[in-house]
Amino acid sequence: MKSDSFWKEVLEELLSEFLRFFFPHIHRDIDFSRGYQFLDKEFQKISKGAQTGRRIVDKLVKVYLKDGSEKWLLIHIEIQGKKEKEFAERMFTYNYRIFDRYRRETISLALLTDEDPNYRPNEFRIRRWDFECLFKFPLAKIIDYINDDFEKETKSNPFSLIVQAFLKTLQTQGNDQSRYQWKRAFILKVYELGLDHETLFRIYRFIEWIMELPVDLDERLYNEIKQIEEHKEMSLITIAEKKGLEKGRQKGLLEGKMKAIPSLRKAIELLMHAKFGEINREWFQKIEAIDTLDALEKILLELEQANDFADFKQRIVRKKLLQ
Repeated sequence: MKSDSFWKEVLEELLSEFLRFFFPHIHRDIDFSRGYQFLDKEFQKISKGAQTGRRIVDKLVKVYLKDGSEKWLLIHIEIQGKKEKEFAERMFTYNYRIFDRYRRETISLALLTDEDPNYRPNEFRIRRWDFECLFKFPLAKIIDYINDDFEKETKSNPFSLIVQAFLKTLQTQGNDQSRYQWKRAFILKVYELGLDHETLFRIYRFIEWIMELPVDLDERLYNEIKQIEEHKEMSLITIAEKKGLEKGRQKGLLEGKMKAIPSLRKAIELLMHAKFGEINREWFQKIEAIDTLDALEKILLELEQANDFADFKQRIVRKKLLQ
């Protein structure tokens, strides 16, 4: 599946909708009118050296309750889609580390995105003689929503669209035509959500990246959506293109259309060096031979999301950006 950064984006943008969708009983007690605060730096200090096993999205967020009290919610999202034996133990470890450091009541929540219906690790227990310690936490399983009517659910909560896009990505593995149709339907549905442009763009970005398509189908969908957008007041693709250009300017990558290709090549080279150390010259020579802006932009985005060089190589080969 795709990088965890897209889950992080939608979680930060749609925290209220996320909780209302998966944990409505918790959502009802939170006073979102007072805002909330993600404590990423604090959590990084706490979790350092404690991670065991597969990567997950870990978020620590401070919220206020309607009764006037303050609570911290530790939210874990398992995005790798694979089981992990020590998952509940790690949840317990994070929880007591936060409590030990801040002396705050901390509530741990978990969302699992794997496909095993029987894997539901929602407690960690230590019991010996007359001693017992039991740690239980609310657990949501994304495959439990596979039969939901996303048309109906999305009207009441836009996070349904995120969930259904993820589930259809699982269901359409190996069937590019089916994924094309579902991806098209989801992107068009984004226009009906009635949210601000920034939030809509985050949702569009999630769908665009999670539902990978071969380059030819990706281009076909891009052109089809762009034609449809000509009759709409807001263009998600135009926003996406604008975001890309803004991002390029911020990094000093784009200095005008005539300089875009060499600038992108240089940006890829610098980022490869920063992320992987020694640059694989054979692969970079292949990148230097690319003379289309679109392909280089896609390679740069894949590079930004890659965990290591092997992951980067696999991504661009899978999407047929390089052979």
